[in-house]
This record gives sequence, structure tokens and C-alpha cells, in this order.
Amino acid sequence: MADFYQNGVITTLHNLSDRSIEELEKDLLEFARARPMSLVLPCLYSELDGPALSNIVDELCKVPYLSQIVIGLDRANEAEYKHALEFFSRLPQKHVVLWNDGSRLKNIDACLQKQDLEPKEMGKGRNVWYCLGYVLASGEAKSVALHDCDITTYTRELLARLIYPVANPHFNYQFCKGYYARIADGSINGRVCRLLVTPLLRALKKVFPTDSFIEYLDSYRYSLAGEFSLRTDVINDIRIPSDWGLEIGVLSEVKRNYSTNRLCQVDIADQYDHKHQELSLDDDNKGLSKMSIDISKAIFRKLATTGLVFNTETFRTIKATYFRIALDFIETYNNDAVMNGLTLDIHAEEQAVELFAENIMKAGLHFLDNPMETPFISSWTRVNSALPTLAEDFLTAVDEDTKQFSS
Repeated sequence: MADFYQNGVITTLHNLSDRSIEELEKDLLEFARARPMSLVLPCLYSELDGPALSNIVDELCKVPYLSQIVIGLDRANEAEYKHALEFFSRLPQKHVVLWNDGSRLKNIDACLQKQDLEPKEMGKGRNVWYCLGYVLASGEAKSVALHDCDITTYTRELLARLIYPVANPHFNYQFCKGYYARIADGSINGRVCRLLVTPLLRALKKVFPTDSFIEYLDSYRYSLAGEFSLRTDVINDIRIPSDWGLEIGVLSEVKRNYSTNRLCQVDIADQYDHKHQELSLDDDNKGLSKMSIDISKAIFRKLATTGLVFNTETFRTIKATYFRIALDFIETYNNDAVMNGLTLDIHAEEQAVELFAENIMKAGLHFLDNPMETPFISSWTRVNSALPTLAEDFLTAVDEDTKQFSS
């Protein structure tokens, strides 16, 4: 059971009463009359054979209020796309599978390339951007939720609680971030958020004590959660980052476009688990090592746009301050684990903190060496201005793929 405490500058919506899923869905069915809802599922083909996605689809089959489900499929050949169409065919809601590696959507990408508007990097950010673009082009929803496809603890209550704040026409929220406890198999997970983001933000507060954006980011209980919801008009002007900075980048964008009283976070699950990335101590281009560099760069880039000035000495100070705070957090988390009968590997935690400290410095130096780097994908407003027929071409391409390859 959660408390009702409010901290930071955004509203926190708690799970105070264990309200039944049937009651939540009754409300959402009523909301859907005025505010139709869509769900975006960015996935890799490999996740179709993973431990999570089949259960997620089974749970979604019970959801009565969705008007549309948009599935973005990455890393799939023709046979695998056909299999994906069959895999998702049991969904009773109207749904589409975007074959991102197919020739028709590659042609859409080529049109964007001619205007230098295409996503520059493969990955989740690109997938999410296309899915949100499809939602916008189809015009079938007023609110949309997004969650990952590797959630092994998934129930449909997660989706109901996630989309409720932006679907309720009596609420004022344009954007909602999900949060949860990263507890599974008797241990505390979520290392990148616990051991990188939170202590880094606390360190930045010490170095830049008056910056409001740092306070804003620190208001989110789980800033790296892959689950969020928004009203569809938000899609027009949001710029999606293409790397592991996706979640931080989205939070930056909604803060840029909306007052904080239009933003919220909601408790969506008592426990949450998904596939875990390796720490990757010896390779900056893989696992949590790459993730920590991308996330740190995303934070530094955004702070620079608020007028903060960085140099090498600044990043050395940030690294040293972060390291001390993060080590103190390990003791805190260990005590929390012991009191709750959970396990925490202190050696592995300190290894992660040491790696993250080095990567904060690497991210800072990369930022100084590449100040004009722009990892954001163009907004859909800009795309539709440059290519007025692209939205219709996009819908046609997806429809023709579906018709040609459905068995």
C-alpha cells in the first residue's frame, strides 16, 4: 500500500485502495466515448518468443476500452513479419503491425531522408516515433499509452492505471509517467535509475542548486520507466530521442511544451520485472554501460539548453560528487533490502557505481567535443509541413503490407 505523499513539482497519483480492475475499466469505457484510446507496443521480433509477450497479448485480449493497438516490429524479415501478423491476430481490438524493415516502410524512410528528417539511429526511439506518427495519422485516438513488450509481471491493470489520467476528460493532464517498485525474485532491481540517475541528479543539485529543470527531473519516482501515456495532440511537437536517452528526452520535451501542472506520474504496479541488460564493464557500446553514457549525455544536453555552462572541471566535480552520493545510496538500499527480507549484492552495486562514475565523465567529454550533436528525431509537425502527403502514404503502406502478407 502506497502513501499519499506529494513531492517535487508534478502530481503523484498513488494506489491507495486496491480498486478493482473491473471498476477501472468501467470508468475507462465511459471515458472512451469522449476520448478514444490507443496503445503503442514497440517490440523486437525476438520478443515474440520471449517469456513476456504472449501473456501481454492474452491480457490485452481482455481489455474492452481500446480503439486501436499499434505494434512497431523491428528486426524482422518477411517470414517473421507474417508470423507476427498471426501472433497478434487474436487481439480483438483493431490493430496494425508496422513492419519497420519492410520495403514499403523503408520507402517512407527514404522520403524522409531526402528532407534530412529521418531517424538517424535504429532502436526503440525510432520505433516509438513511427508508431506515434501512425497514431497521429490515423486520427482514431485522443489519448495513447505506451509500454514495453518484455514485462514478465504484466497484468491489464498496469495499462488501465497508466492511461487513466490522460483518458479521464475531467482531469487536466497532457502527459503521465508510470512508476513502480523494481522488486522481483527477492531482489531490488533498477540499477540505472537507483545508482545513476537519482544520485546524478542529487549531485547536479549541489553543483547547480538553483536550476529548476534538475528539480523537475528529480520529481519523478522512476524517470527511466518505459511506460507513459499522453493526449494525442502532444505527439505533434514532441521530439523523440533515438538512443537510450529516450525516456529522459521525452520528460524534457513535455516540460518544454507544458506547465508542470499538466504533467503527472502514476503508480501502475506493485511489482515489475522485465529482461535485464548486462553491465558490460568492458564495452561502452553495449548494455548498461552504453545506457548510462546516453542517459548522462541526454541530461547534460538538456541542462545546457537551460543556460548552464559546462567545462572539463565542471564534469570532474559532478563525477566526484556523484560518486560519494551513489556510494551512500548503496548503504540505504541495502538497509531497505534487509528490512524487507530482500537481497542486494553490495559488490555488484559498487561495480556499477564505479562504471557509471567513469561514464558520467565520458559523457561529459563527449558533450564538450560534440556540442552541436542533435540526437532528437524531428517533430511530426515539421515532417507533415515538409511532406504534406506523408501521413496518407504511411497509412497506405501499412495497409498494403497487412493485406499482402496476412494469411
